[in-house]
Amino acid sequence: MVVLPGLMLAMILAMLDNMIVGTAMPRIVGELGGLQHLSWVVTAYVLGTTVSTPIWGKIGDLYGRKTIFLVSIVIFMIGSALCGMAGSSVLGGPDGGMMELIGFRALQGLGAGGLMVNVMAIIGDLVPPRERGQYQGIMAGAMSLAMIAGPLVGGFITDHLDWRWAFYVNLPVGAIALVLLAVKLHLPKHHNKVRIDWFGAILLSISITAMVLVTTWGGNEYAWDSWQILSLIGVAVVTLAIFIPVERAAVEPIMPLQLFRNRNFTLISAIGFLLGFAMFGAINFLPLFQQMVQGDTATNSGLLMLPMMAAAMVISLFVGKAITATGRYKVYPLIGGVGMALGMWLLSTMDVATPSWQTGVFIAVLGAGMGFLMQTTMLIAQNSVEQKDLGVSSSATTFFRSIGGSFGVSLFGAVFNNGFRDELTGTFGAEAAEKIAKGGGRMDPAALAQMPQGMRTGLVEALAGSISNVFWWAILFAVVVPVLAAFVKEIPLRGGPAAQEPQPEAVAG
Repeated sequence: MVVLPGLMLAMILAMLDNMIVGTAMPRIVGELGGLQHLSWVVTAYVLGTTVSTPIWGKIGDLYGRKTIFLVSIVIFMIGSALCGMAGSSVLGGPDGGMMELIGFRALQGLGAGGLMVNVMAIIGDLVPPRERGQYQGIMAGAMSLAMIAGPLVGGFITDHLDWRWAFYVNLPVGAIALVLLAVKLHLPKHHNKVRIDWFGAILLSISITAMVLVTTWGGNEYAWDSWQILSLIGVAVVTLAIFIPVERAAVEPIMPLQLFRNRNFTLISAIGFLLGFAMFGAINFLPLFQQMVQGDTATNSGLLMLPMMAAAMVISLFVGKAITATGRYKVYPLIGGVGMALGMWLLSTMDVATPSWQTGVFIAVLGAGMGFLMQTTMLIAQNSVEQKDLGVSSSATTFFRSIGGSFGVSLFGAVFNNGFRDELTGTFGAEAAEKIAKGGGRMDPAALAQMPQGMRTGLVEALAGSISNVFWWAILFAVVVPVLAAFVKEIPLRGGPAAQEPQPEAVAG
């Protein structure tokens, strides 16, 4: 309990950042330019977090978790400070400031990966398994608080302070966590000789990065059949093909492949991947719709995100209690998948005439669907493997959810950019649309309000149409979730009257 506040602050740092930045994005784009690079501000952070998470865990085992945890906090704070200073035009060019921000966000993400993986690992070091659930419940509450408070804090900062404080606010919070944990955190000594699978980690990072670049650049920066995109696809396929035998031979693999023989684990990994698609896709584009199309302030935009976060938190708590009481869990991913698909369909119907309250109802439906899935997917993954694989199954499930978020933001960003260009072309013609698109890189609500009525109307309609198109694409991924959930095998929960240690063959193919 002495160090728990420091751990909570560290977790809140990692979770809060994306929520604050999402609300501030229209103002950031207005100053730095580069609307076409909007999704990369989120993608760089998520990608940095994803590729570093398994590496942080291995390094913590080898060199001591406390030191590595403190180092990750420092890296996160340095990245935050640099993000706040983005726009110095060191890179030059009209979008140089946005390119700097994207690079610094990747550094921030590297630190965030260490925060998230080590918080749960430190709780595992300090708390025996019998008591661990209540502490993880407290951390889940802190995560929910960050999800709810993030849009509010981001809106307040954007409306009343400079957007750069969306990043600077991390510095005092990080400093408090750093001092508290440096003084109070005392972990048991481990003498495990762990060999880090650096080759596997490098191959996995290259493969993931190449795939994200394909989804980001394909059909946007470069044609799908261009040599750039085909080369990236080749890099992704080759590195993944090498990665598989490397992991099979590794003493301490970054991603143990034998887990994928477990049917439930494989299904839950796929569901988590799709859940990441929905979560990050909604968070990234909803503030843009609310501020640019509906004309809400950044603060109101943050408030209007509350229905999604509150619904997810309430449903998640309800599902947790229901599972504890009944021991049954298979139905909840099914309900969650249907709810998520319904929410995406409702959001895809939005246009310039959609009022803010109606958007709030739609995103509450999406949040409820995610609430049925978030806690349940982790529980199923942990309960479907042997006790000795509990930790690695948890980290792998988190990894695939992060990968889904990274791919989702990239793909939705490409869909948005292409749709926006097509909408402008249909309204203004190809030549005028090209000029508007280039000038629209610095478009924000204030600049939009100063435009002539005809141009403003056309731009708002183009934005609304392209954002709605993003959610149409999201439906294609969301409808797969309940289909996959139907094949999950319900295994008695450990600790219940009929529970027993699950064997790999019990849930295999």
